[in-house]
Amino acid sequence: MREKWKTAAAVLFWLAVWQLAAMAIRQQLFLPTPASVLAALAELVPTADFWRRVGFSLARIAGGFFLAAAAAAVLAALAAALDTVEVLLRPLILVVKTTPVASFIILALVWLPSRNLSVFISFLMVLPVVYTATLAGIRHTDPQLLEMARVFRLPPARRVRAIYLPETMPYFVSACSTALGLAWKSGVAAEVIGLPDGSIGEALYQAKVFLTMPELFAWTVVIILASMLFERAVLRLLRWAAARIAGTKEAV
Repeated sequence: MREKWKTAAAVLFWLAVWQLAAMAIRQQLFLPTPASVLAALAELVPTADFWRRVGFSLARIAGGFFLAAAAAAVLAALAAALDTVEVLLRPLILVVKTTPVASFIILALVWLPSRNLSVFISFLMVLPVVYTATLAGIRHTDPQLLEMARVFRLPPARRVRAIYLPETMPYFVSACSTALGLAWKSGVAAEVIGLPDGSIGEALYQAKVFLTMPELFAWTVVIILASMLFERAVLRLLRWAAARIAGTKEAV
């Protein structure tokens, strides 16, 4: 509870800084006040268009994230079991990690319709983060536990369930925590460049073009809140799964 109060106080502090800066500039075109942004948000939320845009972007960014997390887990398991797979994946993962997201967005626009662009970009940004962490988790599995499994001749399925999953899940959950934010940042960036109809990114771009700064800030607040809520829901689900795997009743 004390940490929540500290967080609330920090938020209020930065809101006050924002208000003072807006009062000093006195130009809504450059920096709107928190009150004007809240008013713009209040106008957006009751509209059907707002919820359609949120649903459009959420479905695609979430889809890209879950596809990447699943693919990363499978590829990490294959790379841990087969050196050839890891060697083949190493340059690919390096390229994805080091190439600017804008380059991928522009290239993907040649191959994909703009409606599916955020799925692909979110997938690409999440994949190397989760793959690298999951592979590290598998390789840091306690060798004494593996030796015990060999002595008692545990079948592969039991080894995965009893040893590899509990040892790897903390790495996987930590990587997903980092990747969730990346998925939203890259996904919305893809929408701003690709401009798919009915997306949050298109609304951001339109607000910028028409210089409706309170609305631009309001959509930014929506992105932050949606990202936070999505991250909290996914991490709660993953921690529940980790607790079930570990045999405990409560998620860590």
